[in-house]
Amino acid sequence: MDAQNTRECFAPTKLNLLPLQDSKLAWAGRPATQWTVFSMYQISTENRASVYCNAAASTSAPSFLEKIDFRKLQNGSDIRGVAVGGVEGELVNLTEAVAEAIAAAFAAWLSDKKKAEGTKKLRVSVGHDSRISAQMLQDAVSRGIAGAGLDVIQYGLASTPAMFKSTLTEDANFMCPVDGSIMITASHLPYNRNGFKFFTSAEGLGKNDIKDILERAANIYDGFSEEKLKESRQVAYAAVKKVDYMKVYTSDLVKAVRKAAGNIEKPLEGFHVVVDAGNGAGGFFAGSVLEPLGAITSGSQFLDPDGMFPNHIPNPEDKAAMKAITTAALANKADLGIIFDTDVDRSAAVDSSGREFNRNRLIALMSALVLEEHPGTTIVTDSVTSDGLTTFIEKKLGGKHHRFKRGYKNIIDEAIRLNSVGEESHLAIETSGHGALKENNWLDDGAFLMVKLLNKLASTRVSGGANGGSKVLTDLIDGLEEAAVAVELRLKIDQNHADLKGGSFKDYGEAVLKQLEKMSDADPKLLKAPVNYEGVRVSGYGGWFLLRLSLHDPVLPLNIEAPSNEDAVKLGLLVLSTVKEFPALDISALEKFTQP
Repeated sequence: MDAQNTRECFAPTKLNLLPLQDSKLAWAGRPATQWTVFSMYQISTENRASVYCNAAASTSAPSFLEKIDFRKLQNGSDIRGVAVGGVEGELVNLTEAVAEAIAAAFAAWLSDKKKAEGTKKLRVSVGHDSRISAQMLQDAVSRGIAGAGLDVIQYGLASTPAMFKSTLTEDANFMCPVDGSIMITASHLPYNRNGFKFFTSAEGLGKNDIKDILERAANIYDGFSEEKLKESRQVAYAAVKKVDYMKVYTSDLVKAVRKAAGNIEKPLEGFHVVVDAGNGAGGFFAGSVLEPLGAITSGSQFLDPDGMFPNHIPNPEDKAAMKAITTAALANKADLGIIFDTDVDRSAAVDSSGREFNRNRLIALMSALVLEEHPGTTIVTDSVTSDGLTTFIEKKLGGKHHRFKRGYKNIIDEAIRLNSVGEESHLAIETSGHGALKENNWLDDGAFLMVKLLNKLASTRVSGGANGGSKVLTDLIDGLEEAAVAVELRLKIDQNHADLKGGSFKDYGEAVLKQLEKMSDADPKLLKAPVNYEGVRVSGYGGWFLLRLSLHDPVLPLNIEAPSNEDAVKLGLLVLSTVKEFPALDISALEKFTQP
């Protein structure tokens, strides 16, 4: 991100929102202690009270009263919806009013959780990624929070990890710590989508918390009316302040690398590192983290925020995205290339030869770094990691590999659980690029993962290691066995098919898995995984397959890894022999894969 964009996105100002003037918001400085909240709405359910204040003009007032199924906005431990129209078949369901109701519901939920901590006024930070609907939703969220009687601190363009950190930071100058935090993001989804992630100092909210908030929000939304919302826009004040919290977050990242190098001011001097932010929120990393550490960042690309994502999807799992950072690293003869997803909670890297550190390789690399510091510790991963990774972690590194359910929140919670019962774990990481470390408060932070790589580069140089650029990282995963063939096929369940007999897709999917398990048990050439937390995982023909039910969608993803295409096809045919008995399944992708 260039200096001008940095100033615009992270302007260190503190502002308060004043009444509307000619349907526009007027901004003016006011003393920090002057907070005014008008309670325009109060919707109560049993033991729940929520107060609303709407202080911004809306361009979509007629849609406020449209019927919304709030349950469909839940995406595991996140909320996601369609915020921008124009895409055929995708109706907008994340309107300003919906966002305001959700924010007010979070405020009520947070107030209930914090009752035991006294009567102090609670504070909530709000940030967003580069999506085109971000500003609209930030304003709506701010109205919902302020209307419920809580203080609102807007961060503007920010990363998801920074939002969580704001609940932990002790810094009165930045009004931290906040009691709760909302990140407006939909990760790598298309431009028309958006959503919310929620945090307290304890952790990110879980599925049951999100369900609770959406139930509250639905009740609140039902109490909205055009007349009351119009009245609130005309007379209400919203107590809103703005701070440049990203300064605090990036400063902590810089300090971490300096500390690893023995408190040298510029431990990366001479290293060339290129960054690809994919026009998401990660452009700060080049100018605010790498350059203060002395690194050369020329050749970095797509740092400016652009919610239309004109260059490639900001997603370390996307082939086009990885090709973009690989090409940039090689073209600039960089020591290291770094790529982030839209909201910077995921990342990946490439070395000076263009070798990718993502998926199993990134897990192997992070495991090597963590096991150097914590010998014998348990590494928690998602269910689709390879058998070669298990061998690498346990035989080469001397650690323990604990393969768990897919979903970053699942693996983080599992690592925390293991520690609570006496099994030491310092890393929870998914093949998607989500990774959290115990030393970083189990924060799902793509930038901090990359800092761990930079720490190794810096500390190796200080200790007198050869100045071989990223070779020290590449050498750490020497010996990792990788399958010649690795595929993922998605078998969709037709929810309207008669074979479901009116049941749910989850029940249907479970029936498929049960039948596959029976087939596997009956085949002497196959070995079912002795410990498995998700789906059916089976080894055979030198490889393995895993069929599982998607966490949220009517899909059965099938992962196959094998030493040859012939062996992979054999495994695919075994699965096909079972799933073809279920007519509601779309098995066309598997049939195509297994054709000679």
